[in-house]
Amino acid sequence: MVAPDRTHGSRPALTPRQKALRALARREYSRAELARKLGGGGESAAETEALLDEFEASGWLSDERFAGGAARQRQGRYSQRYILEDLKAKGVAGDTAKEAVSALEQDDYATALALWRQRFGKAPADQKEKARQVRFLQSRGFALQIVFKVLREHGVAADDE
Repeated sequence: MVAPDRTHGSRPALTPRQKALRALARREYSRAELARKLGGGGESAAETEALLDEFEASGWLSDERFAGGAARQRQGRYSQRYILEDLKAKGVAGDTAKEAVSALEQDDYATALALWRQRFGKAPADQKEKARQVRFLQSRGFALQIVFKVLREHGVAADDE
């Protein structure tokens, strides 16, 4: 019996269609993300676009579904602005991203307050600690106005700002 031409443990190369199906079986992708993922496979851009069009027509690929799921996943941990910009960075159209974020019905102040309570729970003891708390909330996309409102209402004097 003759051994196959491949080395032990290696797999035959996957077609772009197989790669895309494997990726979508693991998680949702935006069209732009999946196009980037398939881009290095050596096939032409026209072939990739045709494959993505076919997947969208079949309902296997949907920017709306991706945006909704990604927004819900980040809800309660990031500001609306952060979620919106993150979706845009992943290739979701602006209108689609705005719809997904507005469907969350998330109040940024309440979210920032809940995060602050969970992470810190008490007013900062000094300016260094205050700066750390401000940086944390800003890194989650909250506006400085909201950050200072959270700190002001929970023990930080207005003149400390």
